[in-house]
This record gives sequence, C-alpha cells and structure tokens, in this order.
Amino acid sequence: MKKLVAVALTMFLATVADARGDSYPSRPITIVVPFPAGGPTDTLGRILAERMTVTLGQSVIIENPTGAAGTIGTGRVARSAPDGYTTILGHWQTHVINGATYTLSFDLVNDFEPISLVADCPVWFIAKAALPPKDLAELIAWLKDNPGKATVGIGGVGGGADVVGTYFQKNTGTRFQFVPYRGAAPMIQDLVAGQIDLTFTQVASALAQVRAGQLKAYAVMSKARWPAAPETPTFDEVGVPGLHASFWHGLWAPRGTPKDIIARLNAALVEALDDAGVRRRLAEIGQGTWPREQQTPEALAAQQKAEIEKWWPIVKAANIKAE
Repeated sequence: MKKLVAVALTMFLATVADARGDSYPSRPITIVVPFPAGGPTDTLGRILAERMTVTLGQSVIIENPTGAAGTIGTGRVARSAPDGYTTILGHWQTHVINGATYTLSFDLVNDFEPISLVADCPVWFIAKAALPPKDLAELIAWLKDNPGKATVGIGGVGGGADVVGTYFQKNTGTRFQFVPYRGAAPMIQDLVAGQIDLTFTQVASALAQVRAGQLKAYAVMSKARWPAAPETPTFDEVGVPGLHASFWHGLWAPRGTPKDIIARLNAALVEALDDAGVRRRLAEIGQGTWPREQQTPEALAAQQKAEIEKWWPIVKAANIKAE
C-alpha cells in the first residue's frame, strides 16, 4: 500500500512539475495551422517548427485541422489543455476578422495567451495571367464594364479576402463574384489554371507564381512597396488610397498556460526568428519579420487589439457575415 501511495505521489509531483514548466517540454509540441498544407501559413509554420525543435529539444510538429476560414482549428486550440503542448500559428483573419464575421464558441482574445508576433505579409490583388487589363486602372474599368462577371477566390466566406474584396468593391464601385476555398493553396492552383479570375491574398501565397509569370499582380495593400515584390505598386500609388491590409502572424497558446512556459516558447521563437537561415527563407517566400522589440506577448496583444478596433467596425458596417 505504501508503495502504491509513493508511486502515486511521485506521478502527481511529476505532473505538477511539468505543469509549472520545470521539465517542459518533455514531449512533442504541436503548432496548429488551421489552413491546408502547402499554403503560406503552413510553410511559415514548418520553417519555424524546424528551428524551434533545436532550441526546445523536442519535436515541434505541424497539424492542419482546416475549415470555416480557420475557425475549426482555432476553436480546437481554445479548448486544448493549457500545458504548452498545443499552440496555434494564427493571423489577421483567424484572430481578428473571424471574430466579426462568425458566431464563435470561443473568445479570440480571452481564450488565448499571446506568445509573440511572428511575421508580416501584406495582401495583394493578383489575377490569372490571361486576364486582359494591364494595370489596376484598366482592371477597375474592366470590372465596371463587366459587373458581377469576374470571379474572385477567397479563403472561406467571411474570411480576410472576403472582407478586403468587399472593402475594395465599396471603394471602387465595382462588383464581382466570390468563390470560397478551404485555403490559399487550392485557390492559387485554380487561379494558375484559369478556373477563377482574381484573388486578394497575402504576398507569400503566390510570390513564386507571379515571379514565374503564371500570375499577374496589380497592387499591394501595404503603405510602401513590399521588398519581396518591389515592382508591384501600392494601392495608394495607383489612385485607390487607404486600402491597407496585412496578414500579420502570431503564435498563441490556450488561456491559462503558465507564464514560464509562455516565456520558454517565446524564447525559442525569438531564437528561430534571429537565425540567419530562417530569415533568409522567410524573405524568399515574401514574409517580413517584426523588430526584436515587438517579438513579445505584449506586442502581439497590442497588435490584435488595434486591428480589432480598426476592422470590426468596417466589417459590421458592410454587414459581412459567414454563411
């Protein structure tokens, strides 16, 4: 009996120690990417996971529970144990836009612990290579001459591209059809194949295809030209001012994850983002890194708050809702 009590006590103390982070991590860590494999967020996650594995001394694996503009995977993490073994690589859509367009069973702010800002990648407006207009001015005129005929791919109804596309239509007096997809990877495949005409997506989604001439880029929604695509003008430059949107990424854990575990994950992520090889690979796919002073839980929380305050009124005014 005494032996059983001793074994039980040992197991209990080990569990408590692990929960406090004293032996963390003692098993593989999962980063949930709530979009299909092969997309920009998935690629970003796999680059970071590979490097974080070195620092943490445990495997960091990517899982892709997809659907409903990322809300399925995000909800799964919100309901996960707050032990540091399940995190989510989310972005502007999953942790800002979805809160205004979906009726969620979880809270995008209060059900998560911020770990760090990760990367930043603006939205650009791209098209199949065969689309006739040569620049944005011609495209807007063409859309007005063909109201409701053009097809625009979006990563889920009520998602980021849906919001930005509606925002664009209201600012330019154009009209087109939205075609929803489960993520960027299948959408870009159809765009290259000419199955749809246009899309609003992050630069990282289609940088290789644009560079190869398989797709064409009309404008980027950053305030200045993006280093990965310096030949693409901003919307401000081409006469449609104020259209700024970015798929900034962050890493979150479930609410209640101990602060020492958050600190350990943050340190591993910061070390990964400081690695010259990682930074080179991110630049190659069009992702920009945040300054070191913004790679903190506090900076991620502030960024999310500011973006909610900016975008939720725009979404609600346009009455954009997920179906």
